[in-house]
Amino acid sequence: MEEKLATKEVQVQASTKKEKFEWPFAIFHATSVSGAAMLIAAVIGSYFSVYMTDTMLIPAAAASGIMFVATLWDAINDPVMGVLADRTRSRWGRYRPYFIPAPILLTLFSTLLWVNPHFSTTGKIIFVLVCYIGYGMTVTMYTMPQMAVLPAVVKENDNRNKIIVFGAASTAIMFTIGSTFTVNIKAFFENTLGFSNGYIPFMLVLGALSCVSFWGLFATSKERYLSYNNEQPIRKDLVKILKHKELSPFLLVWLMASMGYGLMFASSVYYIMYYIVRPDLIPLYMGIVSIGALVSMVVLMPLMMKICKTAHRTLYVTQIISITCYIILFFFGKSNLTLLYVVTFIATAFASMSNALVNVLVNDAIDYIQFTEGISANGLISAIKGFAQKCGNTVTNSGILAVLAISGYVAGAVGHQSETTLLAINLLRFGAPALTGVIMLVALRFNPVEKHYEDIEEMKKLMEAKERNEL
Repeated sequence: MEEKLATKEVQVQASTKKEKFEWPFAIFHATSVSGAAMLIAAVIGSYFSVYMTDTMLIPAAAASGIMFVATLWDAINDPVMGVLADRTRSRWGRYRPYFIPAPILLTLFSTLLWVNPHFSTTGKIIFVLVCYIGYGMTVTMYTMPQMAVLPAVVKENDNRNKIIVFGAASTAIMFTIGSTFTVNIKAFFENTLGFSNGYIPFMLVLGALSCVSFWGLFATSKERYLSYNNEQPIRKDLVKILKHKELSPFLLVWLMASMGYGLMFASSVYYIMYYIVRPDLIPLYMGIVSIGALVSMVVLMPLMMKICKTAHRTLYVTQIISITCYIILFFFGKSNLTLLYVVTFIATAFASMSNALVNVLVNDAIDYIQFTEGISANGLISAIKGFAQKCGNTVTNSGILAVLAISGYVAGAVGHQSETTLLAINLLRFGAPALTGVIMLVALRFNPVEKHYEDIEEMKKLMEAKERNEL
């Protein structure tokens, strides 16, 4: 009896000791997926659709098909990657081994995407499809383990949220550079260094930088907080998670957040070039969007989380503000450039943080399953989130091009698009993000974790105490 009391006392003392914040891990975690790899994603997300239709001269309908097939397959293989990661057994851990090869493959496929081979139109379609699938599978290869490793290394919510904020700030910086300065960087490689296609050396440089951040994450990760599950069929683990239908609102939030964030960047070039009919303003407008995202992540999100107390309330309030701005811009954005710039900045500043705040729901779901089922399914839950996010990317990437094709879009016809096409572009830029925001608000009304919050916190304290006693 005395021994049990002594053990309990040790556990309580250990559980009350504050978890040390490890800066090297935090920095490399924040700058891996959200570093050079995110800059690559920003360039592809903002400029690749236009590159396909206007430079490679791939018809919009075919480009839409490429995006649909590639991103749909990308979504499907996310659960495969999550299950594979959860069942990985190596001397380096469960999730860490994937950080070694991923940036090498990222460099390869992101560079090949910008090659414009002298093929027929059909040949170009096949070439781009293969490269885009390779790029998407590589992103899955590092995104799932990167999300899964955070709750395995860090247990306290405050420390997790701090790392998520760092990652969000890095994401905003990368999107600022990618959306605003890609044209200038591309021109530098072409006009100053003599490259015929500036996208290619740009991708190679970013690929090298991604190797540094991912290999740094590998070196600084220590997977402490994992429950090693019995080896059982994958189907059983999946059933254990999917039977919790109360987690379904999380899926909807992840899907809508991905769509809203993607539309913000992917539709902006089309909006300024064809709806406003000012191609010369593309760098300025993309700068406003990306700087708004930067302010959102670096300044506004930490401030709003202090005001609203929790990430869930912050997500709810910021969506209401951004929806209001989108509705104003849908009806009045074209009437005045100053109004367009100011309200776009405000909308972006509040809407952008949703892409980071929804990551809190991943940690919530992981803790919830660990509490209710007693298993660590970090990889599988991260993969489910990734699946929802990739489905959002599928709808966004292929949907934009499909809507343009249906509306009669003509590549390069600045000032000569039909009224139907112009309405479609306006809907894509402001109408659709407003709708995704409304759906998120409805889904956020249901959060299964809140009623078990205290029990989950107690579980995490006991896990931390056990880990400390084993050291």
